[in-house]
Amino acid sequence: MSSEITNYIGYAASVFIVLSFILKDLTKIRIVNLIGCICFVVYGIFSGMLWPVIIPNAIVCFVQVYHLLTAKKK
Repeated sequence: MSSEITNYIGYAASVFIVLSFILKDLTKIRIVNLIGCICFVVYGIFSGMLWPVIIPNAIVCFVQVYHLLTAKKK
């Protein structure tokens, strides 16, 4: 993938992460943060397997999905 598109994915990830700090509804925060983390994982992969970016964001993705799924059951 071209480095320009990869950079745009990284910028989009940053926007989603920052946006998640602005929101007040917990479900919306988790969804927006999840999107940002997914973008960061994709960015890390396309930037040459940047493991320090991929690993923590992948973990946060699983945490957000877990909390979204368990919140629906309550």
